[in-house]
Amino acid sequence: MPTRRSLLAGSAAIAGSAVLSAPYVSRAYAAETLKFWQFYAPGGEVKPQVDWFTTMVDSWNAQNETKVELVYVPNSEYMSGSKLSTAFASGQGPDIFVISPGDFLRYYNGGVLLDLTPFITAEAQADFPEGVIASRKVDGKIYGVPMELEPMAFYYSKKAFEDAKLGESDIPKTWDELLEVAKKLTTGDRYGVLFETNPGYYQNFTWYPFMWQGGGEFQDASGKSAFNSPGVVQALKLWQDAINSGAAPRQLLGGGGGDIAANLGSGYCAMQNVGIWGISAMDNNAKDVPYGIFKLPVPAGGKYVTVGGGWAFVANAKGANTEQSGKFVAWALASMEKDSIQREVDWCTVAKSDMPTRTSALKLGGEAFQKGNLGIFSRDILPGTRGEPRLPPEVYKIISDAIQQTQLGGADPQATAAAASQQLDAFLATYKGAPML
Repeated sequence: MPTRRSLLAGSAAIAGSAVLSAPYVSRAYAAETLKFWQFYAPGGEVKPQVDWFTTMVDSWNAQNETKVELVYVPNSEYMSGSKLSTAFASGQGPDIFVISPGDFLRYYNGGVLLDLTPFITAEAQADFPEGVIASRKVDGKIYGVPMELEPMAFYYSKKAFEDAKLGESDIPKTWDELLEVAKKLTTGDRYGVLFETNPGYYQNFTWYPFMWQGGGEFQDASGKSAFNSPGVVQALKLWQDAINSGAAPRQLLGGGGGDIAANLGSGYCAMQNVGIWGISAMDNNAKDVPYGIFKLPVPAGGKYVTVGGGWAFVANAKGANTEQSGKFVAWALASMEKDSIQREVDWCTVAKSDMPTRTSALKLGGEAFQKGNLGIFSRDILPGTRGEPRLPPEVYKIISDAIQQTQLGGADPQATAAAASQQLDAFLATYKGAPML
């Protein structure tokens, strides 16, 4: 299914940052119709998501003189970042688009995000928990409205566990147990566990909780690098050990580590590190495969933490009609009208499987978020969620390189963390953009 998870290569991120730092060229035409770029509709492959977007836009267009047009950008093109960056550099950036927290600073620092605060009532602003909205705010102003909250967990094949004579009591709770169970689940044609191996924002996103669980951070309170730490080193080593033991693959199927149907669903792996969207992906694409879900295991002496990401609607500050673009985003996802709240519920329970970003939506959805696999996320996984960091492309790339060098390149985790920390300090000493979170 098309999600944020295919994801951006480091070179594209750096290139995009450079493109957006160039002088912006305003549009030379007054567009009567607002262009909304995203990778869901009308050409997407997941019908409930296509329907959600088209129904939303049809409803707006029926009520407003200024129309919105959905512009579908294939997932691979959107995630590479090149098409969006090129459009902005040429003055043809979309009026409305979607971004993840990991890419927020590229666009905010590039000066292309519209301040949405004036379009959102105080009551609606308070409806978004601070932990959810913080990564989309700068100096108290809102520059993006999140449509979902997507925590990470592990999914496992019940059949693979049965074949290995393992039961629920064998579900790993520690990193050592995770590797031990993964080895038992590994066969000639199946890997025991799967982590993302493709470099990009998604790989970083999925690695962060392992860093946090052992107390690791990329930056300390003084603004200097904290990357050369035991928590970082052991997280790099865990992913390296999984590969070196033969229990985890170097090459992934389908869309990569976020594509659960192509990997766990096909029997390619027995346990897969995936987010909450995996529920709907399995229901839609591997409905006959029995599976279970468990929260991320923790290292010795560590604490449970997972990471929560998700996409947000944003508007172009240099667009042809910023007033209507801002109104559309607020109407769609940040109004106290029941239709707006219901839209969030429908996205999280019908179009996808996600946790809502609004208190009112969680209340309105009621039982839907408390039963079945969504209930497992609500009760067991969500309480330990920490928001996805927002980092400049340069910082993301340094971390991405460290993960790749250790996971697949066989580099020493301690030496790699130390070298990356020096690179981070060099960049952080000159960074002038919005705060990193």
